[in-house]
Amino acid sequence: MHHSPDERIDILETKLTFQEDTISALNNALISQQSRIDHLEQMLQLMIAEMEDLKDGQEDPSEEPPPPHY
Repeated sequence: MHHSPDERIDILETKLTFQEDTISALNNALISQQSRIDHLEQMLQLMIAEMEDLKDGQEDPSEEPPPPHY
């Protein structure tokens, strides 16, 4: 199957346009995913800080005095 030079250029231009659209769509998806990852990392850091605060607020059970019946 032989194409004329003009047909070959048209085919290449069509493929290039499709590839540019695909790259743009992939780039947008990547930007969206990175934004979501950044948000999830912030949420994780907040949860870690909250858990550490809760842990720091708890007393060591071995330091509690024994109940009166001992």
